[in-house]
Amino acid sequence: MIQEIIAYKNILENIESLIDKSTYKRNYIIEKVGISSPTFYRKLKAHSFTPDEMLSIAKILSPEENFKLQLKADIAQGKLDYINGDYITHEEMLAELKSKNLI
Repeated sequence: MIQEIIAYKNILENIESLIDKSTYKRNYIIEKVGISSPTFYRKLKAHSFTPDEMLSIAKILSPEENFKLQLKADIAQGKLDYINGDYITHEEMLAELKSKNLI
């Protein structure tokens, strides 16, 4: 647990350089994170982003990693749904789509 906390602190302390090295403009990141510009710059200077804000920034800075993690989570959920019997067959899906005039 201590290693994770140290790693988090290091990321928090280096977030400005990570943002500067990214292909995204700060205004885009500010808009996507959903905080005001003055608050963003204050938190950037003081290294005081919340974990949720850091997660939002990380998802923006590393979209490929975010996609892979989300895909893995979706696959795991799909497996759970299958095990629990929470699914419909291909034929049932086609019938539903036809009833809605989508195919």
